[in-house]
This record gives sequence, C-alpha cells and structure tokens, in this order.
Amino acid sequence: MARSMGRKPKAAQKPQPNLVFAAPPTAREGVSAKKPVDAAFPRFQSMAGDQLSPRLNDRFASARIKLRSAFTPSQPITDRKMFAGRTDVLTTLIRSIEDQRVHVIMYGERGIGKTSLVHVLTQAAEEARYIVVYCSCGAGSTFDEIFRAVAGDIPLLFHSGFAPTTDAAERGGTLADLLPTTTLTPRLVADLFAKLTGTRVLVVLDEFDVCDSPEFRRNIAELIKNLSDRSIRTQLVIAGVAADLTELVEHIPSIRRNIFALQVPKMSASEVNHLVENGEELSGLTYDKAATDFIVFVANGSPYLASLLSHHSGLAAIDKGRTHVAVEDVSQAVDQALTEFRGRISKHTLLQIDQAGKTGVRHVLGVMAGAALFNNGRFDDRDVDAVYPSAANAASFKATIEELAAKHMLLETHEDEYGRGYRFAEEAVLPYLWILAAQKRFLEGRKPAVADKPAVPTTEKAAIVAEKPPEKPADKPAQAAIATPRAAGRS
Repeated sequence: MARSMGRKPKAAQKPQPNLVFAAPPTAREGVSAKKPVDAAFPRFQSMAGDQLSPRLNDRFASARIKLRSAFTPSQPITDRKMFAGRTDVLTTLIRSIEDQRVHVIMYGERGIGKTSLVHVLTQAAEEARYIVVYCSCGAGSTFDEIFRAVAGDIPLLFHSGFAPTTDAAERGGTLADLLPTTTLTPRLVADLFAKLTGTRVLVVLDEFDVCDSPEFRRNIAELIKNLSDRSIRTQLVIAGVAADLTELVEHIPSIRRNIFALQVPKMSASEVNHLVENGEELSGLTYDKAATDFIVFVANGSPYLASLLSHHSGLAAIDKGRTHVAVEDVSQAVDQALTEFRGRISKHTLLQIDQAGKTGVRHVLGVMAGAALFNNGRFDDRDVDAVYPSAANAASFKATIEELAAKHMLLETHEDEYGRGYRFAEEAVLPYLWILAAQKRFLEGRKPAVADKPAVPTTEKAAIVAEKPPEKPADKPAQAAIATPRAAGRS
C-alpha cells in the first residue's frame, strides 16, 4: 500500500471553461465599448455596382435605382429610349448631313439639350456605318491635339493607299500612323482625309464654346472650307453657342454655304410631357396629372429643369413610401432646386434679390428671367410689352427696370445688333428668379377664388399684374410661360 508523503491530496476541481471563447472580452480600462450602429444614421441606398443593398431589398429601393437612370439632370442622355421629343430636330440634322453633305453647327443656351442631341445623332450615324469620332473641347484644346486623336480612331483599312490584306491594315493601324511629327495644319488634315474610301467620317466637336482660342477657330473654319471644296468624305458637327457661328463665318465668310446652322429650340409642352412619361415607364413611378402640369409649367421648355424636377419629386415621393408623385412632391422638388440655384449665386446678388422681394418687383423680374432664359440671357422693352397689355403698366415697369439697371441692381444694360436691352448680372439668377416666380404663379392658380380680395398697395400693383395666374385651363399650364416668339431668332 502506498504511503502518504505528508501532503494532503488536492481536492478534485471542476474543469474550467475556455475564457477565450466562452465570454466576450471586457472593455479595457479607459476605452469605451463599441456602440451599436444607429439604424437611422444616413447610409447609401444601393451598392457601388448599382445593386440593391441587402438591408433595403424592397420595392422602394428598387424604384430609387430605376429613377436614377430614368431622369439624369446632371448628365446628358446617351440612351435613345430616354430621348423625349425633338424628332423633327433630329430628322433635320440627319437630312442635312446625309442629303446636303454640309457641316452642322448646333447652338443654344446651356441646359437646352445640345449634348444629348449629339449623342443620339451619333448613335443614328453609327447604325448607318459612319465612323463617328466624338471630341469634347476644353479650354486649352488645340487643332493639332484634336485631329491627332481623330486620326487615331480611323482605321487604315479605309485609306485608299492600303489594301485590306496589307500588314499595316491587318495589325489595326490607323491614320495617326501616317501623320508627321510637325504641328498639323488644316490643309495637311484635309489631304489625309481625302484618301478615305468606303466609308464616311463624322467628327463631333462638343463644347466648342469652351475653347476660346482664335487660332483654333480659324483652323476649324479653314478645315471646313477645304473639306467642302474637295468633296472629302468627312463632315464636322459642332455644338456650341451662337457666337461660335458668327466667329467661324467671320474668319472665312465663304463657308456660309457649306454650313447648316441650327438653333436648338426649347421643348414644347407635349415634349416635356413625353419626357415625364418616359421616366414613368423606366422608373415604375406614376406622376399625377397636376404634378406633371406643375413640372411642365416650371420647366418652361428646359429639358434640364424638367429632368431635375422629375428626379427630385420622384425621390420625394419614394421617401414618403409612395410610388405616385403628387403636386406636393413637385413643390418640394422646386424648393430643393431653388436651394441648389441659390448656392450658385454670389452673396452680394442674393442681398439684391431679397431687397427686390421687399419692393414687390422680384416676381416680375422672374417673368423677365423666363423670357431671357432662351434668348441668350437677354430681354428688352418688347418682352415687357408682351407681358403687359396695358401701356401704362408697361411704362411703369420699364421705368423700374431702367432704375435697377442704372443702380446695377441685378440688371445691366446691353447694346447689340438688336438694340438696347438688359441682362441679369449673373447667369444663375435667371433660373432662380424664374422658378421662384413660376412656383408662385402655378400654386396661386390652383387656389379657389376668394370673394373679397384685400386692397393691393400701389407699390405692388406691377408685381400682381405679372404674377396673375394664367387664364387658360390648368391642363395646359406651359403655355402661360413667358417666352416671346422673337427668342428663336435673336440669339
């Protein structure tokens, strides 16, 4: 029997749990435990790959993603399915290029849809097997840089000096391989393009007005003349502003007969309706008739404003758990748009706008801004006469405008070939004042008539005349927007 060595045997112990896995780690002294994420904290609504977030996999999250593609106010339209109206304009452009073989210059105000029109025209040309080279001009663009890039997109396969079976053609060579290292000239580029066979080339120069280099514009004018005089199978499509056409023609007056100039018009009420309907089909949302009328009225023919308000109002409805868009959503969208435009205006001008609001002329100026939006930012006495049938009221408001211009308050006088006119001090003021006035006029037009109206102060009579709701039925509010017929021919 074994003897005890004088030490008591240890008591049996229970097995200890593995503390690493059995219990959560305690917070270190002085370090607070991590708080749970607040469910109400702002989050992105979808993944970077435009896929639904696992947390928000419902019909509203899906509608939000579709809405982003349906209305793209900050980006031009690149998909023909989203292109609304403008079919007559597009047909005119195609016929000019295909039948008349002329070069095209499109011009118009910013936000009128020139780039979207260019993209859709490009798709139509590519379907006809044209080689289309799109270039967006920058402030420092040069003739050499632009046309080296153009030559790099034209395969040697279409050069009359290279058979399809030659090594250079089979290796995927381009016309850029034939260019010298010296600076390109219009004549050298025309000589190269004269060798093209079996295809036609369309060179699109978008944002042409951004580059203000006289040398660049002179070279483009000379290239147009060379291409036209030699019947070369290359045509230019230029998108810019009215001044671009004037400057090109000034360099070489004889190119007038080689150019088709098109002022991109503002959209009609039916075309803006079509834009909203396209968005409905793509997003799955429905816009009440009154909501659509509100968008049409405030947009005033601007595809940018129409898309912006449709987008913002759709998001407002989704945020409220609805898939139908009502007037209240459009009104919220208008407020949001006003905030955006207000942020683009200088503090000094904002103070002047607020001061004009106190004197009762701000909304009348808004009507003038609506006329100037599609008239190269300009309006004159004839636009005032179009708004005021009464000669006395027109004379009173003309005096107010002249006083504001003399004080350099929001307005400044402008002399051009059309005579004496006025411009707003800042470009962003035009849409801001117009939207402000349009929202007020539309919503007041929806209010029921009041039997006894209070007396109107003398200082505000001019404002009330211009702000009077349209007398036409509510289903055609866009016709009440002030845009004189002279606008199309005075840019």
